[in-house]
Amino acid sequence: MEGAGVGVLIVFVLLVLFAVAALAKTVRIVPQARAGIVERFGKYKGTLPAGLNVVVPFVDKVRYMIDLREQVVSFPPQPVITEDNLVVSIDTVIYFQVTDPVAATYEIANYIQAVEQLTMTTLRNIVGGMDLEETLTSRDAINSRLRGVLDEATGKWGIRVNRVELKGIDPPPSIKDSMEKQMRADREKRAVILTAEGQRQAAILTAEGSKQSAILTAEGERESQILRAQAERESQILKAQGEGQAIQTVFQAIHDGRPDQSLLAYQYLQMMPRIAEGDANKVWIVPSEIGKALEGLGSTMNSLKGIPDEVDGPVKRVDMGPAEPAVPDAHGDRSLSQAHDAVAEAIAAADAATENSARRPSEADDGEPPAQ
Repeated sequence: MEGAGVGVLIVFVLLVLFAVAALAKTVRIVPQARAGIVERFGKYKGTLPAGLNVVVPFVDKVRYMIDLREQVVSFPPQPVITEDNLVVSIDTVIYFQVTDPVAATYEIANYIQAVEQLTMTTLRNIVGGMDLEETLTSRDAINSRLRGVLDEATGKWGIRVNRVELKGIDPPPSIKDSMEKQMRADREKRAVILTAEGQRQAAILTAEGSKQSAILTAEGERESQILRAQAERESQILKAQGEGQAIQTVFQAIHDGRPDQSLLAYQYLQMMPRIAEGDANKVWIVPSEIGKALEGLGSTMNSLKGIPDEVDGPVKRVDMGPAEPAVPDAHGDRSLSQAHDAVAEAIAAADAATENSARRPSEADDGEPPAQ
């Protein structure tokens, strides 16, 4: 009985293990953005979507798990010969996505390797028709043509190529050196051109500034000369008008005062000290017959028309100011004393001149010539 119980227990355990294994084979969980390819007896049975799926245990088998997300594959640099026989190294990046898991599984053995080889051959074909300069400056055109060829070729594989990018185009070191020299020479040329243009602009601006300065200076001098001439003309006009008014005033005052011969004699006496004050007059002789000379001067003036010997009628008198003299201040006293001193010096000079004139006739009698 004990042996039969142990056998039954072993059978039960085996049945439980089989049930667990069968359940594990029956229930399959597919992650999101994945697709499971199911085969039954080595033949394609169906595609499992994402989530919980049930298959026939020990009959159906999930052969492949295909990633449906967009994938990025970077290919190593490949040598490519351009049209001008220069070898350049180009590395590419492919962005693709599996759209048909069945085709990607059964139409191609390794679609990533197939895409890489197709990319290299297509790239050699495209770059082989371009020279180096066009290759370096036509990345967008190369990307578009390469994407079109790859998308058309990989369509039957259940793959869609979304984007193709050239990571780098490396020419040979000698070509790089030549390009650097050319670029340096071009930059130096542009620098020289810019420097020359700057110097030309500076020279032009300097010349224009000098021209404007000369023009403004000439205009300023012209305006200054015009203003000086106008000022001088106005000054001469005003001076002439002032002299004319002064002469007219004096002439009118003389006629209003109705002068006679006595006024002329008095004016002559007033001018004699001024004549003696000249620097060139070293010796001034006053004749002893000065009284007769004055009488002759009065008789001579009788012949002048318009000046009578005696004047009849009322005489216009000059206003002499207040009768009481104003008390002078210190400055006035000093001016008055200076005036008295000047009068005294003039009288002394006149007396000395009279004495000298009186002695000269006696000296002439002794045989000496008279002083001239």
